[in-house]
Amino acid sequence: MDFVRWGILSVSNHYRLRVHHQLSGSKLTKMFGIASRDLEKAGQAASELGIARSYGSYEALLEDPEIDAVYIPLPNHLHAEWIKKAAEAGKHVLCEKPFAMNAAQARDALLYAESKGIKVMEAFMYRFHPQWVHAEEVVRAGEIGKLQYVHVQFTYNNRDPRNIRNILSVGGGAIYDIGCYACSSSRFIIGKEPRRAISLVRRDVEFGTDVVSSAILDFGDAEALFTVATQSFPVQRVDIVGSAGAIAIFIPFNMYDDIPAEMSISTSIGSRIVRLGPAGQYRLMFDAFSKSIIEGRAVPTPPADAIANMKVIDALFKSERSGSWEDV
Repeated sequence: MDFVRWGILSVSNHYRLRVHHQLSGSKLTKMFGIASRDLEKAGQAASELGIARSYGSYEALLEDPEIDAVYIPLPNHLHAEWIKKAAEAGKHVLCEKPFAMNAAQARDALLYAESKGIKVMEAFMYRFHPQWVHAEEVVRAGEIGKLQYVHVQFTYNNRDPRNIRNILSVGGGAIYDIGCYACSSSRFIIGKEPRRAISLVRRDVEFGTDVVSSAILDFGDAEALFTVATQSFPVQRVDIVGSAGAIAIFIPFNMYDDIPAEMSISTSIGSRIVRLGPAGQYRLMFDAFSKSIIEGRAVPTPPADAIANMKVIDALFKSERSGSWEDV
């Protein structure tokens, strides 16, 4: 196998507007088919995107023997179900975040996929961008001293009642949609799992979804603090602070693919701006996953990481109910 033939379960705007253009020209990743519950919509998307095949159901795509792997950008409450259906059909799976609605669902889906010999990974694309690779290298090299805390801000303004991010029953809300990035990036850069978590959550009276959520994650000798919001002025920033320096990542998650990313590194001897890229983080993620299939190696982000992230999210919702620290 020289490349992987991919299918997309959904004609979502996320895939069409943010992901597809980055995959053009890849030698490892070939977008081969796209499915919708409406054959006409699937056909239109395939024509617009230059994808060879379209299907009028997700099941039809999974039944195609020429599809090797699937990308799942479906609403959050459908992730675990379609991971298992894809695994049953023998397709490797790259699933959008959050991986499931809770850790139990994530564990069940991953165990099922494992029983079928299927590779599965949660699609945290930011980890593949050179700015995050470099940030991790700087931290591990000890340039900023002993890591003290990570501070994450991620907000946007979306008040559309029809948008899935504002529909509670399908997994909408700030924590599921973008809080998962704050949890994931903190765990990634600190390099271990938090012991406990506490949250403060404000919910929309009409939607029922959390619209401003803040949290503290206790890692023992370090901590992470974050605020995520869905009805606020758009802000993205991550600060990584150590005993001898600090790193600031200015567009940490939705980084553009046509301009260099900028980050600052400050120590006692001064500050410098580091520019990395341009880079297509989705392209890097898809190609890394495709390479793991072609070479028969483990996926870059271990499946257990998805369960660990969902355990943190579970603790945040439990803390919302209890008003107290909760074990992760």
